[in-house]
Amino acid sequence: MASSPVTTLRINRERTQAQKQSEAMMAAVMGLGHVGLYVRDLERMVAFYRDTLGMRITKQNWRAGIVFLSADAERADHEIALFRGRPDGDEPQLINQISLRVATLDDLRVFHRRIIAAGLRIDAVVNHVSALGCYYFDPEGNRSEVFWVTGRACWVPIAHLIDIEQPDEAVSAEIDGLWERLRHVGIGERMANEPATLQLD
Repeated sequence: MASSPVTTLRINRERTQAQKQSEAMMAAVMGLGHVGLYVRDLERMVAFYRDTLGMRITKQNWRAGIVFLSADAERADHEIALFRGRPDGDEPQLINQISLRVATLDDLRVFHRRIIAAGLRIDAVVNHVSALGCYYFDPEGNRSEVFWVTGRACWVPIAHLIDIEQPDEAVSAEIDGLWERLRHVGIGERMANEPATLQLD
């Protein structure tokens, strides 16, 4: 005996609800895709990301005031999207940081020197244990970072100043020294007697 239209509709609705619940449980964010920025001077910002950071323009519409750039166009269509339209003035800086990863410690050193040569202000070069980060301000004052992943897992937010122009052995010793002090803290755990800043005594 054939099902009635009402029964078929109910079964389809139940199946759809079950599918939605299953899909919701399986869905997960894979990672950060890209950062979009409104900028005042599109030409200057494109030149910075292209010439100083070595990114490649992947899409552009200068009449509309839009340029996309990628560090690896085969892997990601774009990581930075620039849009003309940021107003003039010193409005609150809402961006904490825009962070771009580099492959090696030597690459981090190269970018550190390149940023200085471009006349940009370095905020700090720090040891996070899990990464070394060079923080700087881009041509429009957005705080940004280039970082290198050290291979040492660390689950404590930490930022000790470090001289990355030291020999590799000295840099590694500083990373390992902090790691030894923090390695007991597991993922998601709070450190006992956590400091009020990102510095350890």
